[in-house]
Amino acid sequence: MEFVFLGTGAGVPAKQRNVSSIALIMPEYKGDIWLFDCGEATQHQILHTKVKLSRVQKIFITHLHGDHIFGLPGLLGSRSFQGGIGPLEVYGPKGIAEFIERNLAISETHLTYPIKIQEIDEGIIYEDDTFRVVCGRLEHVIPSLGYRIEEKDKPGELLVDKIKEQLNLTPGPIYKKFKEHEWLHLQDGREVRTADYLGPTKRGRIITVLGDTRPCIGAIRLAEQADVLVHESTFLKDKAEGANAFGHSTAEQAALTAKNAYVKTLLLTHISSRYQESADALLSEARELFQPCYLAHDLWSYDID
Repeated sequence: MEFVFLGTGAGVPAKQRNVSSIALIMPEYKGDIWLFDCGEATQHQILHTKVKLSRVQKIFITHLHGDHIFGLPGLLGSRSFQGGIGPLEVYGPKGIAEFIERNLAISETHLTYPIKIQEIDEGIIYEDDTFRVVCGRLEHVIPSLGYRIEEKDKPGELLVDKIKEQLNLTPGPIYKKFKEHEWLHLQDGREVRTADYLGPTKRGRIITVLGDTRPCIGAIRLAEQADVLVHESTFLKDKAEGANAFGHSTAEQAALTAKNAYVKTLLLTHISSRYQESADALLSEARELFQPCYLAHDLWSYDID
């Protein structure tokens, strides 16, 4: 899995940073792409990346401020023009359905694919055999959400040599069943516990993407023991009082959330335009409390090991 940061700025576009949007590319899962927020000109940013609109399967909106949603109507329309025919799901707080439906209706935009819009609050909002997505409330000036993506554990590697030696089974369709069943009944009458022929279980990754928020317990809960936390870092700590009053966090506060949640890696984004020439100061401030920590910039990609 890989993050591609399409926009890392806060509030308004700046020369170095567009407004908020992040793509999660999953080549190991049929090349599916999930999008988190869709600020103005997100589709323009996509043109400079390997992101393909036709592969976007889900869009998760954190809140309804313009710098997080104004790019959505255009992107939905362009997905049709670029051959997107597969279904698309959009998740977001109350009001996202009306925003999308009115924009499409007024502009007479006709999509070539089915779209499902789900207005959500808290709890498990999606689950299949591979992922569980949990949503939680944050603290901003309007309702704001964070998303916790839990990749489910995978069976360990098949111990082929052990199967050949102890069970005298040659490679074939039955090998696949070792990862699908707890017990196997062989043709000669033997019962085999498949766990004895698999390596250690591979722990699934946990990724947390937070919307705009001041420091809060909700952020810590969503980020608990995450492999990667994406957290806003709108201001330096000398602006903490004003940042928190407007529902934002400083770089230091983002680092403290990562530390308290026992996160492995912190990625900072949502940078105020006042730091166009001094954004590295945000990174330095955060790294005083937490490492590894990285400052995202537009079109930057990050591999999630």
